[in-house]
Amino acid sequence: MSLQNRVTPFGEVVAIAQRGLFTGNRGIIHDPATKTLLPKRWATKAWIICSCSYKDAHRDPMATRSWTELFFLDEAVALAAGHRPCFLCRREAALAFQAAWARFTGGPAPMVGHMDGVLHGERLVGRAKRLHPYSGDMDDLPDGAVFAADGTAFVVSGGRPFAWSADGYAPAKTNVPIDGLVTPPSTLGALRAGYRAVLYPSLEPQTKPV
Repeated sequence: MSLQNRVTPFGEVVAIAQRGLFTGNRGIIHDPATKTLLPKRWATKAWIICSCSYKDAHRDPMATRSWTELFFLDEAVALAAGHRPCFLCRREAALAFQAAWARFTGGPAPMVGHMDGVLHGERLVGRAKRLHPYSGDMDDLPDGAVFAADGTAFVVSGGRPFAWSADGYAPAKTNVPIDGLVTPPSTLGALRAGYRAVLYPSLEPQTKPV
């Protein structure tokens, strides 16, 4: 039986077999004795995206009173949920994200705590995931952006939408109506400013239609 440590684009932590390309955490939110989640879904504003392999470290998920290992299908899902790259195990990606954030805002490179505070305000309404209004066309969204339509999350790659589910991604019609953006505005700004999210391999070959 799968542990309840897989994250959806809406930020929910669910028990599905899907593991994905990245791990990450929101602090300690589990009971190691039972390997089950506590009622809370975060213990810190620093929601990070980590590499599944780092040096010679090996972890048994949810086995100790340490950070709770969460898993994401790809970086687009993790970013949509409100996480950002880790400055320890993914330093190059974290610096690229920080630089893209600065290009988008037109200011200096932001401190990590500042980014975490801004993202925390953008990702939640109370305990629920915040959807952000969007009146533009899907063609204007950068690769890696995630929007919601009729309760489903869609990742944009090459100008095309792909529906996320527990089984992975599936192509969708290009005229999907957008109910709101799942990706936080600051993260969307970083994507627009050149940050390249790591997408699941089935999406990477896609190119924007001409």
